[in-house]
Amino acid sequence: MLYFRITVATQVLLHVLFEHAAGYALFAVKEVEEIGMLLPQVEESVLNIGKLNNILKLAAFFPFKSAQAALENINAVSEGVVHADLKLFLETNLPPGGKKKKVLLGVSDTKIGAALQEEIGVSIQTGGVVAELMRGIRVHFHSLVKGLTDQAASKAQLGLGHSYSRAKVKFNVNRADNMIIQSIALLDQLDKDINTFSMRVREWYGYHFPELIKIVSDNTTYCRLARLIGNRKELSEESLATLEEVVMDSAKAQAILDASRSSMGMDISPIDLINIESFSSRVVSLAEYRLELQEYLRSKMGQVAPNLAALIGEVVGARLISHAGSLTNLAKYPASTVQILGAEKALFRALKTRGNTPKYGLIFHSTFIGRAAAKNKGRISRYLANKCTIASRIDCFSEVPTSVFGDKLRDQVEERLSFYETGETPRKNLDVMKEAVIEAGEVAAEIKRKLDKKEKKRKKREKRKLEALADAEDDDGVNAETNGEQEHEETEADVVVKKKKKKHAEEEMTIENGTEMKKKKKRSEVVEAELVEEPPQPEKKKKKHKSGNS
Repeated sequence: MLYFRITVATQVLLHVLFEHAAGYALFAVKEVEEIGMLLPQVEESVLNIGKLNNILKLAAFFPFKSAQAALENINAVSEGVVHADLKLFLETNLPPGGKKKKVLLGVSDTKIGAALQEEIGVSIQTGGVVAELMRGIRVHFHSLVKGLTDQAASKAQLGLGHSYSRAKVKFNVNRADNMIIQSIALLDQLDKDINTFSMRVREWYGYHFPELIKIVSDNTTYCRLARLIGNRKELSEESLATLEEVVMDSAKAQAILDASRSSMGMDISPIDLINIESFSSRVVSLAEYRLELQEYLRSKMGQVAPNLAALIGEVVGARLISHAGSLTNLAKYPASTVQILGAEKALFRALKTRGNTPKYGLIFHSTFIGRAAAKNKGRISRYLANKCTIASRIDCFSEVPTSVFGDKLRDQVEERLSFYETGETPRKNLDVMKEAVIEAGEVAAEIKRKLDKKEKKRKKREKRKLEALADAEDDDGVNAETNGEQEHEETEADVVVKKKKKKHAEEEMTIENGTEMKKKKKRSEVVEAELVEEPPQPEKKKKKHKSGNS
């Protein structure tokens, strides 16, 4: 058995504050020795619940009222801020100090300890004894608090952990840029795959119909034609209309028909044609899915980064977000970094060889740089990177996403291009931004008005549903009452009818009994009369009869 005692004149009351997902707990340490706690056998004894109960006991426990309250308190603790609940809990349950009593509060985090010392004025201790006690409390917390099971503590920790993580990353389903990153990566991969597969179809079908490659240059159209034509010898004038539908050109359709009649390609077996048609169908379906994915990317960029999409285009904007890692990272970059984003290899190679650094990276794919003259490409790329940075920051930190600023910034880039070409003075940035702020305010108000209108409609629908359900329940109750009354009336009527029937039956029985009695009485009278009328017959003398015969 290990004994802990304090060998100082002033009595020290050590309390340990433990923050859990279920609430705050304050433990009073009975007897403790600073040097003894560092021994290995004492460190092991902390993990034993029986020995831990001899060292400390639960002084008070403050459970959180809801998950929201738990999240608010844990956010305050993580940021080193004393929450109102924690302050009230400690002021209520922590004993006051005096000349002969010194109150120490043990906490696990130095940041929250400093905030508590400043807020409450209590002496704080961290590390050493407190760290070992915290380890034991953390292991046996569900056993030290009455009414708290291990399963309930685990559920509270899991729920609070998810809420805390979600709040930290500021997760928003409608404005998640992860979907944009995945979509643009898949779009680039599909472009490579469709190009490779189309070249395979061209090479494969080119053995049978080599002239078609020169007539049709588009990969998707070629695959559609390969699936439609099949055997070139079966093409006729009747197929001309369907060919025009695919190539959208009557001259090309006629050229395909003429080339099929005089083609120098080899004959092909039906089984090979089946495989070529199947593979062409796969390539065509991939091309159609690519168009759907591009439309999805366009709509997603309109939700997440509408200003950046309006300024530089959906695809280039999505590539910038993907390369930066997120919209937030892109908003943190300066304009000089955005300008050469995607040209890192060329930049480091230029720094290594002391050559010219690159003027543009991913923003080179924008239409503005392609339209600028060679001597102005560097200047317009720098100007465009500046506007892209502004647009990304507006998209990242605005509450209501609108494309007003993106349209205004795009107009500014257009004016700068015309200034380089014609010398026409562009508008000042201050004036343009004032106009944009006014328009954005109007658009945001309109969007909020529509959202409020939708919310009101939704609430009205819910109210109508509840009223309909309540009316239905009332109707059911009224019907049940009326049915009960009808059944009661019917039962009373049945009782009356039954009574009448019973009385009638009894009367009939009495009548029948009376007639039967009368009949019996008549029968008895008749029998008596017959008995009276009939005289007694004399007995014959057998002896005389016998004697006469003899």
